[in-house]
Amino acid sequence: MLPFLVARGMRAQGKRIHCVGLRGQWMPGLPELCDEFHEAGILQMGKWIRLFRRADVHEVTMVGRVSKQQMHERWAKLKALRDIPDFRTIDLWLRKLRHDRRSATLLRAVADDLATQGVLLIDSTRYIPDHMASEGPMGRVQPDARAQGDIAFGWPLLEKVGGLDIGQAISVRDRDVIAVEAVEGTDAMIARSGELCRARGWTLLKTARPGHDMRADVPTIGVQTIESLAKAGAGCVAVGAGRVILVDRPAVLAAADRAGIAVVGVKV
Repeated sequence: MLPFLVARGMRAQGKRIHCVGLRGQWMPGLPELCDEFHEAGILQMGKWIRLFRRADVHEVTMVGRVSKQQMHERWAKLKALRDIPDFRTIDLWLRKLRHDRRSATLLRAVADDLATQGVLLIDSTRYIPDHMASEGPMGRVQPDARAQGDIAFGWPLLEKVGGLDIGQAISVRDRDVIAVEAVEGTDAMIARSGELCRARGWTLLKTARPGHDMRADVPTIGVQTIESLAKAGAGCVAVGAGRVILVDRPAVLAAADRAGIAVVGVKV
């Protein structure tokens, strides 16, 4: 959904859209929103750059979630010829990523390599300002005293977890940490929180880590997140104001209101 919102935002600002969809990652329907659409492997940076040059593209934005699990699997297994990394990706891996695969390191390496070819990586959120989290309660449901206490308790811990580049979310109930997000992603972590905490009314806290580069891997919550929270017994979700995307904000808040879940933006 997020790539569609960004594409529409770009179009509203008069931009032509040339899209490189990463194989196995892009959603059907996206090509129809673009002036040009090409597919390339996640480990084929050389092809990305050739496509950008052919279209005379000088600014790009990275939109959508790339599964780190899939990246590790591709490097480890290389099941098909199309998954074999090209020379540019191999060179980048050996020079900068072989011993440090953290998201921040990966983003800097990709951005720096693109810049050497005259392609500037920019922040995608400039095209979707109406879908960014704002400060305070955003829906009709207000956080109760327990949720407010859990936010106050958990937010400094979340910032420390983010600072270590472990994950973007934690879950808390009665000032006790239930779970910490890692490579599995937020939805899987929410399900685990529900299994670990049978008592309802816990709070999910999510934000970009301190100093996060907003050019990629910007934290998001969507309708599916709200549905997962409701199923797992959560009562509140707190997100960093201006640091988390609500993927289709009106739909997210409507889903939260129906589920009785408070959505709160925390000043960072």
